[in-house]
Amino acid sequence: MALFITFEGGEGSGKSFQAGILYRKLLRMAVPVLLTLEPGGTALGTRLARLLKRAQGTGISPLSELLLFNASRAQLVEEVIMPALSEEKVVICDRYADSTTAYQSYGRGLDLDMVKMINSIGTRGLKPDLTILLDMPAEAGLARKKDTRHDRFEQEDLAFHNRIRAGYLKLAADDPERWLMIDANQPKTMITKIIWEKVSRLVAPL
Repeated sequence: MALFITFEGGEGSGKSFQAGILYRKLLRMAVPVLLTLEPGGTALGTRLARLLKRAQGTGISPLSELLLFNASRAQLVEEVIMPALSEEKVVICDRYADSTTAYQSYGRGLDLDMVKMINSIGTRGLKPDLTILLDMPAEAGLARKKDTRHDRFEQEDLAFHNRIRAGYLKLAADDPERWLMIDANQPKTMITKIIWEKVSRLVAPL
């Protein structure tokens, strides 16, 4: 039985850290598992990620962002995610289409229906079985990253990041069966425990 799990959250929420912990735990249990990320995860995706996140002085419109993220996503779904799921693996993805909805629609202001439609094309309709949202105030998340080199999105103002958080909360509220929302201000060990309590029930029949 294949299982597709995604991690979502604003900047500094700790999703990449927790995705890695879950991946390593499943590996130790000899569960067939794959960890990937967005944007990236393929040769094409890595190039697009560098452009989208690090290209300074390059004017990228919100619509172009939307299309570039989905170009990366389409390649990842085709090349990595779908083959792994067809092999009955657990696939863990650090960000997925919900990030684009939160950032490019709620954050940038693109039409929500258009974003969802293009996301559906990029994903070929593939949706996660479980999406883990690590939620915290945007200001607190950004403060965690104050000593790192900021990418294009981290450099945006607080209002932008507040809109993203509001978008995530709306997405989670609209589909509570798929989303697991966790307070990311808690100790990391507690967050790990909450995630495992949920995931272990899904992995048990595998």
